[in-house]
Amino acid sequence: MAGADMDPEVALGLFEEGATLVLLGVPEGTELGIDYKSWQVGPRFRGVKMIPPGIHFLYYSSVSSRSSGGEIGPRKGLFLSLKPRELILAHWDIKEEDLDFSASENLEEVSRVKAGLCELDSYLGPYPYETLRKWVSLTDKLNQEVAAALQPLSGRVCAFSDVVPELQLTHTKDRVEQNLPRNDTQCQTMKEGLDRLPRMKQREGTELRFSQIPKQMYPAGATPAQITQCSMDLSYALSCLLENYHKEHPLNVLGELQFAFVCFLIGNVYEAFEHWKSLLTLLCKSEEAMKERKDLYLGLITVLYHQLGEIPPDFFVDIVSQNNFLTSTLQDFFQFAGGPGVDKALRKRAEKFKAHLTKKFRWDFDVDLDDCAPVVVELPEGVTLD
Repeated sequence: MAGADMDPEVALGLFEEGATLVLLGVPEGTELGIDYKSWQVGPRFRGVKMIPPGIHFLYYSSVSSRSSGGEIGPRKGLFLSLKPRELILAHWDIKEEDLDFSASENLEEVSRVKAGLCELDSYLGPYPYETLRKWVSLTDKLNQEVAAALQPLSGRVCAFSDVVPELQLTHTKDRVEQNLPRNDTQCQTMKEGLDRLPRMKQREGTELRFSQIPKQMYPAGATPAQITQCSMDLSYALSCLLENYHKEHPLNVLGELQFAFVCFLIGNVYEAFEHWKSLLTLLCKSEEAMKERKDLYLGLITVLYHQLGEIPPDFFVDIVSQNNFLTSTLQDFFQFAGGPGVDKALRKRAEKFKAHLTKKFRWDFDVDLDDCAPVVVELPEGVTLD
């Protein structure tokens, strides 16, 4: 875990004020990382020192023995908010193949470890300071409150969902009671075979607690014209989401966007990527909100600038349709940002961002949108939509 050379004053500051993670018993060969860098744990590893205070993402993957093939297990991780000079203590749980942080609540044990830090120092790897700037750029809108609210109740962000059957159908009689076909008869069709498979759900407490994108994008009692308008301009749905989840601090939605991106990029959680796309679509297609929430959209441009620097340009292309999700979404954003009523500073920032993306990724945002614009249809008198 050798770190890059750093300024002696910075090193001294981190040594005196930085937090420490003491992680005892982590098996040799385990893949472990913090923020934007990971390593394979060696035999002398006991933790990480000189960690800058703030939000961090600790993650790890257990590795089977060499005789068993040395296979790497799914990644687990958790967000930590570390204070200056704080010491977090954890022991490796062999049975669960996970870190157990309960020792951090034992003040006597923590005090004992703190007293022996000098002897432990040579077993602690320094925080990878060379990656700090990039990490901060990806999480500068994410605070402790947002991270705690979004992280699963289990305390772990897992690459693979922990799923359990919706119904416990252990015996044939259990299936009969649910009007399901018996398992001791031969399937006649593929559909019948699939229907016999148990329906699974995510284990309670393990799901990421993202804000819910409104399913109804228009207000109750809306006319057909209003419904069409709300499908073109998602400002109503965005205002509902902000009211329900980020009422006191609307800019925290940018922290949620960063949380989802980190969970996908570093935590390998596909569900987080899907939420990132949905949230980004909602923000980029909200024309009226862009006029009313200048600070939110100036922040969005900054967030996207750093996020898109971490992903290959062809990543968002649908392998079936060859449509690029991001270019079509940002096309709406740039069109709205250039419209009347938008703050001059926001319009100028959006133009620079558009030019940057066009130059870097060679994306074309100037394709005519008229061909795919929805048409407002007035229904005959007396006809309503459910």
